[in-house]
Amino acid sequence: MLTPYERDTNQTATYPQIISWYQQLDKQYDQAKLIEIGKTDIGKPLHLFLLAADKQFTARPNRVTLLINNGIHPGEPEGIDACMMLARDLLKANKLPKNVLVAIVPVYNVGGCLNRGVSRVNQNGPDTYGFRGNARNLNLNRDFIKAEAENTRAFQTMYQSLKPQVFIDNHTSDGADYQHVLTYFATQKDKLHPALAGYMTQRFQPEIDKMLVAKGFPSAPYVNHAGDTPESGLIGYNDSPRYSTGYAALFNCFGFTLETHMWKPYPARVTASYVFDEAVMRLCEREAQTILANQQRANEAVRQQKTFGLSYKLDRSKVDSVMFLGYEAAYKPSDVSGLKRLYYDRNKPFKKQVPYLNNFVVDAQIDKPRAYVIPQAWQEVIGELKRNGVTLQPLSKDSLLTVSAYYITDFKSPQRPYEGHYLHTGVKVRTESQKLQFYKGDYLVQTNQAANQYIVETLEPQGVDSFFAWNFFDSILDQKEYFADYIFEDTAAELVRKDPALRKQLEEKRAADKAFADNADAQLNFIYRQTPYYEKTHNRYPIYRLN
Repeated sequence: MLTPYERDTNQTATYPQIISWYQQLDKQYDQAKLIEIGKTDIGKPLHLFLLAADKQFTARPNRVTLLINNGIHPGEPEGIDACMMLARDLLKANKLPKNVLVAIVPVYNVGGCLNRGVSRVNQNGPDTYGFRGNARNLNLNRDFIKAEAENTRAFQTMYQSLKPQVFIDNHTSDGADYQHVLTYFATQKDKLHPALAGYMTQRFQPEIDKMLVAKGFPSAPYVNHAGDTPESGLIGYNDSPRYSTGYAALFNCFGFTLETHMWKPYPARVTASYVFDEAVMRLCEREAQTILANQQRANEAVRQQKTFGLSYKLDRSKVDSVMFLGYEAAYKPSDVSGLKRLYYDRNKPFKKQVPYLNNFVVDAQIDKPRAYVIPQAWQEVIGELKRNGVTLQPLSKDSLLTVSAYYITDFKSPQRPYEGHYLHTGVKVRTESQKLQFYKGDYLVQTNQAANQYIVETLEPQGVDSFFAWNFFDSILDQKEYFADYIFEDTAAELVRKDPALRKQLEEKRAADKAFADNADAQLNFIYRQTPYYEKTHNRYPIYRLN
């Protein structure tokens, strides 16, 4: 039985061919099972293919679960074709790992896979392929926190059922030219618990790299470079939770984003994907007990962890180096513009050490509260938490609680949308202790959970990929009640007359800010905000900390 790719190595399988292939394997082998895990935005089901030597297709505490995702960007289809062959070969030769559940998403972005064409002008084959955006034109590899796509919601439910220890997301690179067919980046080590980070970087990755060299595919870090060309130095990827590997890291799973080089022949890219996925699987088999113990250790530590990073920045003071197989870069006049253009000379290959910056430090951090309180009005957020394995406790009766409340004091938003959102950055808050009324059915989220990293990073508004950053709470930024200036003038005058401290504040602000001093409305608004008439809910973040 041959895949469409094997019949013609410049073709990639269509969506019907992909699903039909796995259905045939399911019928032919007892060690294989194809299931539907939910819907996608285009209405087709999202599938998961499971391989288990013992024919037990659920996650179990004594074996590793390896999750492999394909076609999140269907124009990068190498993993789709490679996994079809890998699954068949493992079953046919009866060489399934004994202590690894292999879970393969045949094609994640079904809508993009069905939207077939030639949209990737920089890519060397196959003849036609899918499109990066899904049926809603979302980039699904930016959706793992906001979870707008049906695909993402189905993926999250499946992920929480499997709770994998190791994750692979198969991609194709874009950018510089170089000799490597295969590059990859691992989950950003400085965001992982030390038990995972140390093992991944010091043992797992070196072993993978040796296995790749033995198969003829020397690897390099994903080519994210500092200057015009890779020789200027490579920079580690800061995969925040919006990305697949960043999402997995929130649950103490380490992952790899594989990037085969877009300008290498398609067969070489498919083979590289096959080799990489198989190597990771075999190493999971060999190291199963260590991998399981490390995740369990990390889960327990995260339950007790008090301080969590919310954002990270590159530490440019620490520079390592890696061996890189590149091509000399030069400049020549453009045939289009006549101006200087970059090109890579494949007649001048080189092998040398290049600088590598892959150390990140915490840029903002927070101590977790004992619990968060979430009013039941915010059902979308509650649904997100439940789907991602977070335990919520509903209040059994109306309760008056003393909580720590945030007020949003500043943030920045772009002029144009990013993935359909005006993503908030640079968020600043002030804190007030308040006694607030909560109601039966509101929720407590205790922070003694293995999902603490997900809880804190999504619920703290200063998180890079928090729910606030992704506009889940923008309605609190709208003021609902105002004043009529011609009426409030008299009230404001009386307030200033009776309150010397308020009068002093007003005078000091006028003296310090000429624009304010020249703006009557601004001065009235300043006074209004100091009065009991000004609504307490304006800019008050509606998730509360219980300390």
